[in-house]
Amino acid sequence: MGARTPSTDVDTFLATLAPPQEAAVRRLRAVILATDPRIGEGIKWNAPSFHVEGRHFATMQLRRADRMLLVLHLGAGKRTMPAGAIVDPGGQLSWLGADRATWSFSGMQEVEAHGAALQALLRQWMAHA
Repeated sequence: MGARTPSTDVDTFLATLAPPQEAAVRRLRAVILATDPRIGEGIKWNAPSFHVEGRHFATMQLRRADRMLLVLHLGAGKRTMPAGAIVDPGGQLSWLGADRATWSFSGMQEVEAHGAALQALLRQWMAHA
């Protein structure tokens, strides 16, 4: 499979962010995209959002300059995550309901420190999204 072409919409959006938030968001984006070559991206809810085969499963929330959230969700519709489907050994997720959870990052260092764990968790999540 060829290299993924970055989304122009996402690049344009990221250029509007102030450093160091821009660098941290770009790194989080890179970690997410490196998880699986099928992942696509776009802007949804005024932030980068990620999908597989048209089904959105993760959206960044960038309302605070000192923290970014990655909101994991099951897209539109009434679906729930099966009990025990997600193994989160580091306890990084904050569950907001049976269909969504968040992972909070304070900056680039946290993204770097938890990149591999995030990718493992995203692979689990995508299997149900």
